[in-house]
Amino acid sequence: MLTGFKAAFNARDDLKKYGDNALLLFALQLRFQIENIDSVAVNSLTDGNDDKKCDLVYVDEDNGYIIVAQSYYSQNTAKLSAKANKASDLNTAASWLFNRSIDDLPERLKPAAVELRSALSANKISSVQFWYVHNLPESESVKDELKTVEATVKKLVESNFPDSEVTEIKAVEVGQRTLDEWYRSLTNPILVGNSFRVPIPYGGFKISGENWDSFVTTIPASWLYDVFSQHKDALFSSNIRGYLGSRKSKNNINNGIKQTVGQDPGHFWVFNNGLTVLVHDFKLLEDDSILFITGLSIVNGAQTTGAIGSLNTRPSQNAMVPARFVKCSDVKTVKGIIEYNNKQNPVEPADFRSGDPIQRRLCEEFKKIPSVTYLGGRRGGAEDVIRRQPNLLPSDTAAQVLAAFHQEPIIAYHEKSRIWIEDGLYSRFFSEQTHADHIVFAYSLLRAIENKKQELISKDGLTQNEQSQLEFLRYRGATLLLTAAIASCLETLLGRAITNLFDVSFGNATSPEEGEQYWKPIVELTIPFSSQLLPSIKKGLKNSENIKAAIKNFQDMVGSIVGSCRISGNIKVLDDFSSKVRLKR
Repeated sequence: MLTGFKAAFNARDDLKKYGDNALLLFALQLRFQIENIDSVAVNSLTDGNDDKKCDLVYVDEDNGYIIVAQSYYSQNTAKLSAKANKASDLNTAASWLFNRSIDDLPERLKPAAVELRSALSANKISSVQFWYVHNLPESESVKDELKTVEATVKKLVESNFPDSEVTEIKAVEVGQRTLDEWYRSLTNPILVGNSFRVPIPYGGFKISGENWDSFVTTIPASWLYDVFSQHKDALFSSNIRGYLGSRKSKNNINNGIKQTVGQDPGHFWVFNNGLTVLVHDFKLLEDDSILFITGLSIVNGAQTTGAIGSLNTRPSQNAMVPARFVKCSDVKTVKGIIEYNNKQNPVEPADFRSGDPIQRRLCEEFKKIPSVTYLGGRRGGAEDVIRRQPNLLPSDTAAQVLAAFHQEPIIAYHEKSRIWIEDGLYSRFFSEQTHADHIVFAYSLLRAIENKKQELISKDGLTQNEQSQLEFLRYRGATLLLTAAIASCLETLLGRAITNLFDVSFGNATSPEEGEQYWKPIVELTIPFSSQLLPSIKKGLKNSENIKAAIKNFQDMVGSIVGSCRISGNIKVLDDFSSKVRLKR
């Protein structure tokens, strides 16, 4: 019987449509706990005959990551290792992505390279990782090849982006051992089972509850530095995120941690919130100056630990960190410790809105809509990510589609975290006029566009017009830009005035899947005019004036074809769509 990651992966019927890339997407989801993996797949997969040995390019500007991946899935699982030459192929991918002229790149790779280079040039990336993902045992021969890949990428980044703030470049073999470790990190709260002697120069005190014991103390930052150097991300098995890296900007929290511990160690204790650490057991030793612990998982404080651990030199003995070590054998309480401590973690902006009255109201409204689950700013747990919660409409995706639908595609694609962080921006998209059925209306349009892209990718013998449509849709953020463009034409499509765009919906009896079907004929009608949007996205989705002008051209073309349809009486598609749309509550 299959166990661990293999059983979880085999149960993921939703990923089977991605063929050999299914395991690659599963690995990405395990590592970063991505809820809307289908949208990531639509934007990030580059697989094809001219992909230049690059199956996926995932750029996450919010968290400062670039993941470039090559995938290999063997039907013969008795093999002792994966093909090493597939690992060396990543050298080719690196050269094309970082070094070749954009004009020389094949069409399917060009949008990925534009986005990757733009993010690096804008100093939004701290970590560049090249993955070789496969379903076989890991091997030394593959690791040797990946060392060469790592050296190649390092040289390319240094030569092409000398001012970038990349602090981590690595090539990783993601085979059976790594996948098992990532899987266990989501299902096992304590992955590091070693014993440690923790210096506690200021002593501490014990606090106990109904089914837990805790020791509250102060520990040297230098001890954290040593532990992180040895165990890295395995320390964060019960944390929502591992260490996210740092960038040299005044707004980057982790960079601020590194500066404080390096330049002002005497104040670090009072400036830092400290750590919450799950352990199997703890006891005092040697005149109460050493805390002996067994097992170690940092529930809250991954950013503090990672920032200290990634310093160039061991921190001063004067730098101290507040810490509490908790042991608990009650499964329900452990889950609560993990959940509530992680809700305080600043790396997920949506968490701060999960108790917002508007989010609570939206959750109640979504309960009335069939076949959809909305968590209201709160992310699903590890089990939801591994097994995929059916019909989940992720909070981040809701924010993105609202921003795109209401004519802010740049924010929707590049700056979704700002929607949750900034009160002014949040209130533009989540307010008393925002209702669940409207979110479904916007979301189902995006899904209809994403499905159209998948249809074009899978189709043999594309017409010239279809090739042009796919060329546009391959650009990063194109699906959100087309969402904005179609939404801007809604009055034209319906043939009636819309006072408030937030009033538009399919009603609360329509599921997202049904909504996709309602939007499908409209997407088919309007997508031929995506060529009007192409110039505004070729260099990345970033110039608002160019985007506004392109959307205006798109509107004019749609208006022309809709006008012709109305004159000729050929308006069945429009009438059918209009009959489904509700404007008043």
